[in-house]
Amino acid sequence: QVQLVESGGGLVQAGDSLRLSCAASGRGFGSYTMGWFRQAPGKEREFVAAVRWSGGATYYADFVKGRFTVSRDNADRMVYLQMNTLKPEDTAVYFCAADWGGLGAMSVDEVDYWGQGTQVTVSS
Repeated sequence: QVQLVESGGGLVQAGDSLRLSCAASGRGFGSYTMGWFRQAPGKEREFVAAVRWSGGATYYADFVKGRFTVSRDNADRMVYLQMNTLKPEDTAVYFCAADWGGLGAMSVDEVDYWGQGTQVTVSS
């Protein structure tokens, strides 16, 4: 069992930056590929970024490449999403996700555990 708690969301202006954090508790954190999804009102939850459990390879959705950076600290059981050059279309609830043994980019169906989400709002 893994519990995930996100923090760091908020209201910012277009062009600003935010860093989301995800604190994980429970066993086996090092064996989970960790990632971020987002869900805007009226839209499906979509993959944003992931960092693999082994080797630390990272994967990104095309719409965030070059702007967002995902990282993890296995010693502290933390996952981060640094978001730069934010756009109004980045407005969504952002969810931390864990996929046991995941090999790359994540899909909703592959996620084993979800956080409760944190709201990010980008004004124009």
